[in-house]
Amino acid sequence: MSRRVLVAGAILLASCAVLAAPKKPVKPGVLPRYGMLVFSDLCIHPDSGEFGGQRITLQRFAEVDTVLYEYTAGGLSWPVVASDVTIDPRGQQFYFTVQPPDEDERTISGKLADNGKTLVLEGGYCDDQSVPMRLPLVTDFSRKAGTCRACPAPKMKKEREEEKPVIDTGSTTTAAL
Repeated sequence: MSRRVLVAGAILLASCAVLAAPKKPVKPGVLPRYGMLVFSDLCIHPDSGEFGGQRITLQRFAEVDTVLYEYTAGGLSWPVVASDVTIDPRGQQFYFTVQPPDEDERTISGKLADNGKTLVLEGGYCDDQSVPMRLPLVTDFSRKAGTCRACPAPKMKKEREEEKPVIDTGSTTTAAL
């Protein structure tokens, strides 16, 4: 009988030690394995009062990861449930596929920046492919949406090429170097 008590006590002590052990902290800038994260740049246009921007909600469960994608098309869209959600093993980037109503299917890809406080999406912001879209992590769900900022003026490329003078050497025409 005392042997059973000792074994039961040892099992109880070991289970308490496991429960009391410190949890491995998530590295900054890495998606946690479980929970919900919301990245959003939703704002309100001052002239029309309509929403602008987009919101990505990542839900991580034991069985599956899901994404709800919302965007503006005049007014805020209904959430679109993404398919093919893939998160890299390091937890620093992910991509998913959405098909908004009356639009073609597209894949959205992003990676974490600023120690996990920003999701940087591939593609351009305001039709400028050199400036990526940056969605900040939402931490205060009670805050009011900010005011939308106007897109910066597009950069004008110098597409005029200077014409080089043509020198006539008699039988052939060559461009001066």
